Amino acid sequence: MAIRAGWAANMRWHRLLVVSGLCLTLAACNSGDTLSGVSNKVEHPLPTKVVNRMKAYDMTEASPIMMRIFKEESVLEVWKAKANGRYEKIAEYEICKWSGELGPKRAEGDRQAPEGFYTVNRHQMNPNSSYYLSFNLGYPNRFDRAHGRTGTNLMVHGACSSAGCYSMTDEQVLEIYAFAREAFKGGQDSFQVQALPFRMTAENMARHRDNPNYEFWEMLKVGYDHFELTKTPPKVDVCNKQYVFNQVPTEPNAVFDASAACPATSTPESLQVAYQTYVQDYEAAFQEALQKQLGQKPGRSGALSRLLPANQSTPASAAAASAAAVTAVPAVAAPAVVAPEAASAAVAAEAAQPASVTVPAEASAPTAATPVSTTALPVPVANPLHTSTSLYAAPPQAPAEQVAERPRWSLWGRN
Repeated sequence: MAIRAGWAANMRWHRLLVVSGLCLTLAACNSGDTLSGVSNKVEHPLPTKVVNRMKAYDMTEASPIMMRIFKEESVLEVWKAKANGRYEKIAEYEICKWSGELGPKRAEGDRQAPEGFYTVNRHQMNPNSSYYLSFNLGYPNRFDRAHGRTGTNLMVHGACSSAGCYSMTDEQVLEIYAFAREAFKGGQDSFQVQALPFRMTAENMARHRDNPNYEFWEMLKVGYDHFELTKTPPKVDVCNKQYVFNQVPTEPNAVFDASAACPATSTPESLQVAYQTYVQDYEAAFQEALQKQLGQKPGRSGALSRLLPANQSTPASAAAASAAAVTAVPAVAAPAVVAPEAASAAVAAEAAQPASVTVPAEASAPTAATPVSTTALPVPVANPLHTSTSLYAAPPQAPAEQVAERPRWSLWGRN
């Protein structure tokens, strides 16, 4: 009886192991078969659940997009414009692989993924990529070239393999590519990609304050902050070998030259006001973060080191007590926050709106970033540091699922 009981127990364990192995095998097969139903990867529609989420956010498949990449968090975010012109995060993907370490790419072959503000035009999309699907980030951009940085073919692509690129799984890049495709079909001529070392919170900046790239990151943080305030991609220019954000030349014929002195510029007053308060709140949060990081010396003061170009017109001063801090902070200083409900229709009309632009005639068009209109700059919504609710709250209840109609789409040539 003891032998029979032992045999029966062994058989039960054997069956359990067989069933468990079968489940694991099926799971692996199902994972590998995710793309088996994709007959045309370039035309493949966005998932119905994503389309429904867009409708809940008052946006369409053709609405303009922008993307943010955070290295340390290994995250790629897709943001889309709502009907009011403000952007909302519509999707987030875990980056499968990125190479190198925190910090910008400097030279061909350093296997470093880029950091900075990049522009992706239509001709940078590659439906014939060896890595399933891809788009070129546009590295080196004007800032990179002004600093003598080199490198080619820096992509966001599939295949989960990186030598300086941001690599996604094939399933992920299928969706990411579709977001860009639909936005281009809707008339967006290019979209912005913000490639950043990490989410640029006071805590993260304090934690990385001794990194040799810190001053470079402070400069990027100005553009990051402008987006956090306005929820609209900032206008990006380069002069004096520095990024400048949301600056409009005061002289009609003035231009931004990446290696020359910056022209005299101005910024919408509402943005100046919101940004100044944002910086003051950031400084307080930075000092608090330092105190919490026990065992570390304060090191840097935490003040953003991006200074206004020497000949840039300065905004109206905030409180006298903060005047000293204002002169030490970056590009667009200002005084108090404008809540979204307080913004008038006239102010809302200032917000940058996407323009419908025809597709470039040649697939081999140059990779230079498309100029951004200086006639309309974003205006701020509520200061994120003053809100208790999450910036990335869950979307409202989406309507019932609908089957998306597969669009007709003409392929680009190989890049």
